[in-house]
Amino acid sequence: MKIPAIKKLVESNSMDELMAAEAAIVDEQALPIEVEGDDEGEQLTHVLAAIWILNHMQDNSADFKTSLREYTKKVRVSIN
Repeated sequence: MKIPAIKKLVESNSMDELMAAEAAIVDEQALPIEVEGDDEGEQLTHVLAAIWILNHMQDNSADFKTSLREYTKKVRVSIN
């Protein structure tokens, strides 16, 4: 997971574009947007993180940094 790649997706794409990218990765199709990542797994991680962060920003009237912190907390808990 690369934070700059996630930030770029959040700043550059709409929710619809991110959802289309997620579907393309899952269906092994060409991506409709540029998604950084070493492989499809990392690309999917970046897209899912961007979707979660955008939702958090909208639902909580939060900025990117706050939403990113909440996402990384969630990831840390799931790993432990």
